[in-house]
Amino acid sequence: MLLKKEIFNLPNIITMIRIGMVPFLFTLLLSPGKFWSLVLAVLFVLASLTDLIDGYIARKYSLVTTLGKFLDPMADKLIVNSAMILMIPSGRIAAWIVAIIIIRDFLVDGIRSIASTDGMYIQASNWGKKKTLAQTIAVTALIIHYPIFGIDAHFVGTIILYVALFLTIVSGLDYFVKYYRYKSQI
Repeated sequence: MLLKKEIFNLPNIITMIRIGMVPFLFTLLLSPGKFWSLVLAVLFVLASLTDLIDGYIARKYSLVTTLGKFLDPMADKLIVNSAMILMIPSGRIAAWIVAIIIIRDFLVDGIRSIASTDGMYIQASNWGKKKTLAQTIAVTALIIHYPIFGIDAHFVGTIILYVALFLTIVSGLDYFVKYYRYKSQI
């Protein structure tokens, strides 16, 4: 019964739906044109908002689970990183930026895993939350790509992506510093 509650609670189901959206996002991202870019951007934003919703529900109703702690960040990375990878061939995003972001994610996940084996839980920092927000806004604008309401979405997305890259590096360093301080106190 405990396992059923662990897996089949509303926040985890929402997270699993978000993961299930990834193939549809892939398909739409490969569809050319302004219309499909706008449809994809709306779906991407909705998927991103479900992250806030499932987290809110989990905390408010004490439905935080080990599975949810694992799936939620994985779902975010799958959606954002997949979108960025798929935009490389079309030139909407530079491969080196995507590489830095993904490498940082792997390193931070590694640090968090090692810390958890030592009994330490490193929560997402404010830097990490700002990084995620900047990435989401940048990726949304880069998905739109075309001018909309007289605004060059690609240019705006690129500028915000550089902000996200800066926050990616700073937040990654923040995790390393937290872990180093923890280890030096042992």
